[in-house]
Amino acid sequence: MDPILIVDDNHAICRALELMLELHGYRACSVHTPHDAQAFLSKQDVALVIQDMNFSRDTTSGVEGRDLFFALRAQQPNVPIILLTAWTELAMAVALIKEGAADYLGKPWDDDKLLNTVANLIRLRELEATNSQLARIERDRQSAFAERDLCGVVFASGAMQRTLDLAIQVAPADVSVLITGPNGVGKDKIANVIHANSPLRDKPFIKVDVGALPLDLMEAELFGAEAGAFTGAQKTRIGRFEAADGGTLFLDEIGNLPMSGQMKLLRVLQTGEFERLGSHKTRTVNVRVLSATNSNLTQAIAEGKFREDLYYRLNVINLPIAPLSERRDDILPLARRFLGERWQLTKPVQQALLAHHWPGNVRELENACKRASLLAQGEELQAEDFGLKAAAGVTEASINSSSSEPSAAEIEAALLQHKGVVARAAKVLGLSRQALYRRMEKFGIQS
Repeated sequence: MDPILIVDDNHAICRALELMLELHGYRACSVHTPHDAQAFLSKQDVALVIQDMNFSRDTTSGVEGRDLFFALRAQQPNVPIILLTAWTELAMAVALIKEGAADYLGKPWDDDKLLNTVANLIRLRELEATNSQLARIERDRQSAFAERDLCGVVFASGAMQRTLDLAIQVAPADVSVLITGPNGVGKDKIANVIHANSPLRDKPFIKVDVGALPLDLMEAELFGAEAGAFTGAQKTRIGRFEAADGGTLFLDEIGNLPMSGQMKLLRVLQTGEFERLGSHKTRTVNVRVLSATNSNLTQAIAEGKFREDLYYRLNVINLPIAPLSERRDDILPLARRFLGERWQLTKPVQQALLAHHWPGNVRELENACKRASLLAQGEELQAEDFGLKAAAGVTEASINSSSSEPSAAEIEAALLQHKGVVARAAKVLGLSRQALYRRMEKFGIQS
């Protein structure tokens, strides 16, 4: 801990203050002139200053103390300064309090009061330093986040922000990433973000929907095939691995890959080697593999449908995406993006959108918005245009309650726990900072 600096021309007073402070666990140093005090602060930070107001014999105006106060504040603007005064300098001390002095105490001082003041000021400074550091970290993180390519991903929820944070964090690393989540949550969008923020951003990015490939053509699609390798193969076919050489290959719905394909995929991940169907020539590629699934692969392993060794190769980093029902802050921003600027969402429509569970996730929401823009009968969209029932009797409070959104008491508790740092409180509550600010405004909570 930085020392407490005592500035007083009376050596006995300095020794008394040093002893009292050291007995209570503080480090204390003394100097006896304004010049020495300024020299001390030019070489070392201090936790707090206790300074006299007069340093010359027969001087009682407090001008020397005032000049020293401003000189010390110029050197270390945030250092708390306690003024020791005689009654003749009281007006000067009060004036300096208005200029930012922490407190003033008359001589002789009250030990308990002085110790209590010192303890409070040091705790406050430590808290301010911590908050400043956290704010700086958050600003740096937000600045870095803003410089990243989010590939047009629209979000407002803390859950999606955490997913994107992790995606951007792992993007530069040459490791396999398994993106998990139910159908329609946007796993391919996260794969886009990982590739776009990786060193391979200018290299090929090949996507394969494994679930959409016929079983008899799946291996040919992935690894290629020579002419005549199977019926209908009239010419040599380059597989997706070759096409992605030097770049990134995204395998969506990897849980649908048959065992024979899993074995070849494992070999490519381990060695970079494979053969086209109908060929004995071994080829080598250097490909980063991203994969995604809505399946429970651990259950598939237990049922003998998925290789455990392949699972661990693919799942170096697991990146889960929450369903839309757990990211309600994303619903309205996504709907506005899908609808465009032509349509405005009235309060009843917003309530209907928020009340719906969205089992089909973002894909279902996008389709509902397309339907609404086509079927709307007037200038305003109705809940029925989205294929939804009007949310009669649904209030924002009931929506928040049903979706486990934090209450005013929970928000206040989180802010209190984290000393008013909104970014940290938002993370604990599972909200983005913007979403937390909106709720604080709604409940009339001051940060």
